[in-house]
Amino acid sequence: MPELPRLDHRRVVRRRTSRNPVDPQRPYAFFVEPERTADGVVEDVATIFVTNKECPFRCVFCDLWKNTTPERVRPGMVAGQVEWALARLPFTPHVKVYNSGNFFDEQAISRTDRLRIARLVADRRTLIVECHPKLVDRRCVTFADSLAPRLEVALGLETVDPRVLPRLNKGMTLSDFQRAAAFLVSHDVRVRAFILLPAPFQSVDEGIHWAVRSVEFAFSVGVECCAIIPLRSDRGLMGESHGDGSAHAPTLSAMETVLEEGVRLRRGRVFMDLWDIERTATCTACGPRRTERLREINFSQVVPPRIECDCAT
Repeated sequence: MPELPRLDHRRVVRRRTSRNPVDPQRPYAFFVEPERTADGVVEDVATIFVTNKECPFRCVFCDLWKNTTPERVRPGMVAGQVEWALARLPFTPHVKVYNSGNFFDEQAISRTDRLRIARLVADRRTLIVECHPKLVDRRCVTFADSLAPRLEVALGLETVDPRVLPRLNKGMTLSDFQRAAAFLVSHDVRVRAFILLPAPFQSVDEGIHWAVRSVEFAFSVGVECCAIIPLRSDRGLMGESHGDGSAHAPTLSAMETVLEEGVRLRRGRVFMDLWDIERTATCTACGPRRTERLREINFSQVVPPRIECDCAT
């Protein structure tokens, strides 16, 4: 296999476009959507994308920085955003607070904000946050102990491909991920893994193989839920030409295969992220039906027969 390019912080930042305008007193998105819970029932989840300082880990595939601030927001603002959003959403038993980075990064979310968020969700059953494996430490346990709901931490695994993971500028090894997952599980914190399909520098076929391998690895180290994230070829630095065809959006068939194989493992929940799936499910004859089938697999964790079509997706 050819040597793959390495992209560092400086190159990542240099190739960026401009940030989106954001208000540090408001989340940049919030909504309610159904999800199958760890208990096996489909219930509504309130998801709040808060506005705060950019993640210090500048992964080459990430475009979440576009909705962040270059400087740290004042203490109290992030919790204020969560309170503002919850007041405008219907009550849900589960809440996700995603912050385009790391919930336990003090530069993004202060300890004071975390404690206030814990009070704001005291009447919920689950709180899901996201964090880089390198920032998983005693702060997670302290926060979990302050919560009434069960804590779940989403960690970006991305891929177990040994050629690719070191080139994502993620600053993480598989050992780092395994340590973080084991630490959380040992303190009764559930773990969710984000996995790319395909990862940068993988073909679609390679992406299928490594995504399934990544799901297997995640479950082997204690992860309870795997979320497969289809790569958008214009995401992060993936919109630039590397001269080697390194950026590939998945086909609908690839998404079906990975979700089916993951669910058939029967080792935990496996979801396919269907955000923006219209860009992939373009066939008017089968696209809507196959999209709905993927959604039903997400909800049921059961694999029904494939929907056949002559299209190439």
